Amino acid sequence: MKKSLSPIIQAEELLKLYKTSNLILVDASSGENAQTNYEQKHLDGAIYVDLNTHLAEIEDDFSQGGRHPLPSVERFLETVANLGISPEDHVVIYDDKNGSNAAARFWWMLTSIGMEKVQVLNGGLTDAERIGFPTSSDPVFIETETSFDAKNWKLPLSSISEVEQASQNSTHVIIDVRSPERFNGESEPIDLVAGHIPNAINIPFTQNLDEKGYFLSPTALQKKYHSIFEQKNSSDVIVHCGSGVTACHTLLAISYAGFDIPKLYVGSWSEWSRNEKPIAKNI
Repeated sequence: MKKSLSPIIQAEELLKLYKTSNLILVDASSGENAQTNYEQKHLDGAIYVDLNTHLAEIEDDFSQGGRHPLPSVERFLETVANLGISPEDHVVIYDDKNGSNAAARFWWMLTSIGMEKVQVLNGGLTDAERIGFPTSSDPVFIETETSFDAKNWKLPLSSISEVEQASQNSTHVIIDVRSPERFNGESEPIDLVAGHIPNAINIPFTQNLDEKGYFLSPTALQKKYHSIFEQKNSSDVIVHCGSGVTACHTLLAISYAGFDIPKLYVGSWSEWSRNEKPIAKNI
C-alpha cells in the first residue's frame, strides 16, 4: 500500500503547518499518568488518544488476541468520528516514546482505514518543545462530521494459525521486534513464558532509531531492511512484538524506507505464548 506522503514528519515541518486548516494534532502518549501528563502539558491544539480504550479492545483472556487486540473496524470508526477526524484531515501523531508505542499504532490504524494524510512526529513531544512549538494545558474539543468508507482493515494482518504455518516455512520471514533478552529467552518481564516463535529473526525496534532517539534516514532504513525485501515480498513478511503495539514502530520504519508494509501479527508473543505453541530459546 504505497503512500506519497512520508509517514514521518520533522518538528520543523510541523511548526510550519501550525494553525493550518485541517491539521489535527494527536497526543498518543501511553503508560502510567499519560492522560494526566497530557492535561498538564501537550502541544497546542492536540487531542488525546488512549492506547487501551481507543486503540485496543482488551479482553480478560490474553490467549485470544493478546494484550492489545485491535478493536473492530466499526468500533474504531466510531472512535475516529468521536475524535472529530475526517478523511480530508492531515493528522500528525506524537507520543513520549519516540513514536514506538501508541503513535505508531494509531498511524497504522488510521492508514488501515484509508487515511491518506497521517504522519508520526519524529522525536515526539520532546523535539517539538526543543524547537519552540507552543504547548498548552487547555482541553481540546473538535466537532465535525466524519465519513470513512472502511469495512475491513486495509493493511495486511496475520493470524496465529498463519504465523504457525510461516514458522515452518522458509518462504516466510517472521520479524520479532522485542529486545534481545526477551527474544533469546533470558528474561520475560511482561508475559508468562520467555523465548520466541521458532525461525523468527530478532530486529529490535530500537534499531530503527539513532543514538538520539530519532528515526534513521530512509536511506539508512532501506539498507537495514534491504536484505529482507530483496528476497521476500512484503506479503511473506510478518512483524510482531509483545502485544502488537511496538511492532507498528517497525512497520512505520519500513514504510518510511519506501517498502510496502508487511503483515502485522497483532496477537504477538502475548497470544502465541499462551496457546501451547512451540517456543524457541537461544540460551
